[in-house]
This record gives sequence, C-alpha cells and structure tokens, in this order.
Amino acid sequence: MRTVDLIRQKRDGLRLSGDQLYQLIDGYVAGKIPDYQMAAFLMAVYFRGMEARELSGLTRVMMYSGETYDLSAVPGLKIDKHSTGGVGDKVSLVLAPLAAACGLIVPMVSGRSLGHTGGTLDKLESLPGVSTQLTRTQLLRQLRKIGVAIGGQTRRFVPADQKLYALRDVTGTVESIPLIAASIMSKKLAVGCDGLVLDVKTGNGAFMQTRAEAIELAKTLVAIGLEMGRQVSAVITDMSQPLGFEIGNAREAAEAIDCLKGRGPEDVMEVTRAVTARMLTMARLAATEGEALGLIRGKLESGEALERFRALIEAQGGNPRCVDNARLLPQARKKTVVHAPRAGYVGRFDTRGVGLAATILGAGRSIMTDEIDPAAGIRVLAKIGDRIEEKQPLFEVYHNREDRLEEALSHLRVAVTLGDARIRPPRLVDRRNPAA
Repeated sequence: MRTVDLIRQKRDGLRLSGDQLYQLIDGYVAGKIPDYQMAAFLMAVYFRGMEARELSGLTRVMMYSGETYDLSAVPGLKIDKHSTGGVGDKVSLVLAPLAAACGLIVPMVSGRSLGHTGGTLDKLESLPGVSTQLTRTQLLRQLRKIGVAIGGQTRRFVPADQKLYALRDVTGTVESIPLIAASIMSKKLAVGCDGLVLDVKTGNGAFMQTRAEAIELAKTLVAIGLEMGRQVSAVITDMSQPLGFEIGNAREAAEAIDCLKGRGPEDVMEVTRAVTARMLTMARLAATEGEALGLIRGKLESGEALERFRALIEAQGGNPRCVDNARLLPQARKKTVVHAPRAGYVGRFDTRGVGLAATILGAGRSIMTDEIDPAAGIRVLAKIGDRIEEKQPLFEVYHNREDRLEEALSHLRVAVTLGDARIRPPRLVDRRNPAA
C-alpha cells in the first residue's frame, strides 16, 4: 500500500496489520518515507490510539528495526529502569550506580530531552568527556567490569525509535500512550534485560497528568512486557512539582552526585529508594521491601554507590574528578533571580511551565536541530507547602543566552501559585498502585 493509504487507514480509526506497520517503519528508517508523512501518521495515532495487538506489533517492528543485544554472556540478573519523564528527574543517575552496587547488572538505555522534560543522556553527557554512544561490544565489556552502563540508541540499535523520538518532540505527539509505550518498550526489550521497573509519572509536569492516565500507561507497558516474556513492574510517582531543586543538565548531574554522597534532596531519594527496592525484590536480591531498603542504605552510607558512579564516568570516557569538584562541570555565565510577588504559602506549581522555561534557556530542545546548553538551568527555592514572604526568591535562573531570558522568565513569574492557607504536599510514591 502507499504510505498515504496507511495514514488514511489509521486516521479513520482502522487497525494496521503487522506487515503494514513493518512497511511504514522500515520505509521511514530507510529514508523512503519523509518526516511530513510520518508526522501525519503520528498525529493519527495520537487521536485514534491503537488496539493492544496493533501496539504489540508496532513495538515489535521498532524493536527489530536494528540490532538487539544478547546479555546472556554477562553473569548476574539484568534489571533496567525507565521513567516516563518529568521536570528535575535525575533519578536514573543516582539509581543506576546504586542498583549496581547492590548486586544488579543495570544495562540502562536512556533517552534525550523530550518536550518540557529533560533527558538522562543529556544530563550524563554534561559531565566532562562522558560519551553515551556505546557499541554492543562496549556495553557488554562495561557491564562485565562494573555492572552498569548508561547509553542511548545508536544508528544500529532501535533506529526506528531514535527517529520517531525526535519527530514526536517537535510535532505535538509526545503525550500519546501508544507512542510512549512503543518507544519505551522497544528500547528496553531490545537491550535484552531480564526485568524492567517503570517509574510512571503523574501530575501537571508529567505527560500523563492524571492518576487514571498514569495507571492506563502503566498497565499498557506491563502488558507489552509480559507478552514478550519479561518481568515488568510499575511504580506511579508524583510530578506536580519539580523533583529536587535543580533543573538543567549539569545542575541535575551535580545534584545526583550530592544524592550519592548522602546529602541530596529527600524527594529525589524517596523515588530512588522506591524504584531501586522494586528492582531488588524483582531480582530476588531482597525478600522484602524493608530488606531492600536496608541494602540500599548500606551501599549509600559506605560510599560504594558513589564509587560505582565514579567508575561509570571513567568507563564512558569522562573525568571522574568531577565527582569531587563540581566546578569542573559546565557553569553558566549569568544568574537572574525571580522573586515572589506577595507573601503566602506555595499551593501549586505550573511544573510544565518551569520545564518549558528550562528548555527555552537551552536545557532542552524546541526543534530537532537545537543544541543543548549543558550549563543552562533553574534552581527551585520553594516547594508546595512552604511559607514565602513578599520579594523572597523563588527561582535562580542560570543562563548564557540573553535573548532567551525574558521568554523563560515569563513562564517562571506565573509558575508558582501562592495562597493564604498551607496545604499538604502531595504524596510522592503512590502506594495504591494497581499496576505493580
């Protein structure tokens, strides 16, 4: 069939067969189908969705669009983690070396900034010299040596998702459950892990803004994994305000290092502990969550998790001295402060607006060809429930581009709602999660 016929079929709400999906995805990866036609298909999926069998077919076609990894030669249980994305979410940088120090093999294939959210690869690459472009041979060697690797897609590894991921970011099709699910699971299944734990975000800073949407996505992801014969579990966590205090690549990397040193923000650590504990119980390295949390605490207090991160940086071409000297990370030339317009209690964040402000400053991408400024970012100085006085600083803005500053500030000036009564901060980890 012609590509336009496949687009029409999906536009009209009809199911595409596995062969039709192969024709579409293979043609796009080969460069035979242009971006504008694939963008039309993505928008049709955004509005029409996909049936379960159709979604499994799309995931499988994307998974096999390039090479897959066989990790059977690496001793140990291979458990990966993935977050659906949020503002200030640097959990992967803390969790990967921590889980490896606890005895897991962590082959983490991560993504770049998408929409208003940051990307783990951009954050890791803000550390001097670090490369995330790992070949299969490099990945296997590093997993055998230190038990952890954080890399991204290459031209040969799930190239379909690499192209689609970038196109979704600039065509308004990010917040689609089928497209999110196929993107995540094609990468995670292709890497050959034994199990996967998903951190599914909900709230106004997440792609799934309601708990019901987050549960639907979690169940979709788990179902795909189980159909493919893998252990998959999901944890639903809140993203109605930034996670931690730092937003922006080098700033988040520095905060992740602080977490590994035992002095990071408690909200980042709460999510890290919850997801890592789920990984450890999945791998049966701990019989209960309590036992897992004890193991996690020991690896942080002993410094083993920090040393594993130092080893990861060195293995991937970086300068491990940046763990001890944050001044070696990229630094912005200018700082601007946003002050509170009145006194009151922080009642609500426009978390997406804060993420967009960071993107405008250069911490993310508005179009596929945008270059990341690793030093650009925002420090959040107040959280929900905090008492704020008039003209008290709410945000510190770190920037290099003066021409982008005012647009970013316009989002930040209205990002915090102040009220006269203190409200309780939202629960961070949803213990009622039915998608575990």
